Amino acid sequence: MNKTKQFYARWKSDYDYKTFTATFGSLAVTVIFALYNGFLGIHHSSLWHGTICVYYLILSILRGFIVVSEKTTAGRSGDSPARNRSYLISAALLFILNLSLVVPVSLLVLLQKPLNMSLIPAIAMAAYTTYKIVMASIHLKSRKKSENKLVRLLRTINFIDALVSILTLQNTLIMVNMHGEGNQMLTLSAVTSAVIMLTVLVLSVAAIRKGIVGLKNCGSDIGTQ
Repeated sequence: MNKTKQFYARWKSDYDYKTFTATFGSLAVTVIFALYNGFLGIHHSSLWHGTICVYYLILSILRGFIVVSEKTTAGRSGDSPARNRSYLISAALLFILNLSLVVPVSLLVLLQKPLNMSLIPAIAMAAYTTYKIVMASIHLKSRKKSENKLVRLLRTINFIDALVSILTLQNTLIMVNMHGEGNQMLTLSAVTSAVIMLTVLVLSVAAIRKGIVGLKNCGSDIGTQ
């Protein structure tokens, strides 16, 4: 019981600890979802499920790498070369993650996502996605509570994941409710997909730039000592 109280007290007061603890749960769910989509991709020869599997596998590797990096660099300063290298590698993986979205997003825009979903599960998915984006937005804004770059990057990744969920949900609802309005729905899907992809790209490039600057600054600091 004491350990439980200690865990809860630290989880409530330590923002970084809360972030990494929550990441373990997200990581497990992401791996399961990736494997599930991989099975569907192989079983149904589905390009959609195959590319979604790749996306979530890269997402799992990215989150796992950040957690391991934090463990190995724990106790070092926030601007240490090791932590900045980990940040830059994570930012590069984030960019690769976004590249992996090109094919599935293209399928979404063309309304070629396979659909085996009734309206009720779609509504349930909408409620979950709404919760996901609200929480991700709150944490993205409050990430300033942490001086740890890896924590901030994790929050950014969660926000990107929520944006992708919104994109998938939108197209699912379009396909569930579409009744001979293909051209209008195609335009809507293309516009929202472009906006979300641009947002994701900006966040990725900004993270890479920050990682490069941080690593250069570390080199400059070491050289002047």
